[in-house]
Amino acid sequence: MPAGASPWVVEPAPSAIEIVAYDPRWPEHADALRHRITDALGTRAIRVEHVGSTSVPGLAAKPVIDLDLTVADPADERVWLPRLEALGFVLTVREPWWHEHRLLQAGKAPGHRKGASPVSGVAANLHVFGPDSPELVKHVVFRDWLRVDAADRERYGDMKREAAQHPGQLVMDYNARKQAVILEIYQRAFEAAGFR
Repeated sequence: MPAGASPWVVEPAPSAIEIVAYDPRWPEHADALRHRITDALGTRAIRVEHVGSTSVPGLAAKPVIDLDLTVADPADERVWLPRLEALGFVLTVREPWWHEHRLLQAGKAPGHRKGASPVSGVAANLHVFGPDSPELVKHVVFRDWLRVDAADRERYGDMKREAAQHPGQLVMDYNARKQAVILEIYQRAFEAAGFR
């Protein structure tokens, strides 16, 4: 991050991190979100992928659906952002220095319009990247590895529960507590996928 820059469009507030048992309805919620997003964006949505812990059967997670949206140029927000805002998403993070990443939230974001969640009662994080972002590949490799490797899935679930045991933390603090385990799992996942 460049000196003096902030990624926050909407400043986060400390909160309790809730980790719950896997809910078999999460893929259905993700599909419903994907359809709403692709209907709103049409061909502007190059790809919408369910990623994150809610995409891994059996893995405990925050009850928040994570999706990766690929668009041609995330920096050209006028092309895609108003259509997503009309669905109830709120732009909360803008990181042009990190693969032009944007984060939109629904159902839980500060400033979110009550009742405007694209899928009622389901919170969502929508990560927007361009087609050349390595994050899109990393997220899928990580997800697919956790789907097949029970030991790493259990280890990651345990780490998530442990990291959540700090009341009043920012989600970035929670993420930082998981980082060492994530990097270890990434190494195994990438090697298994053929990346050296």
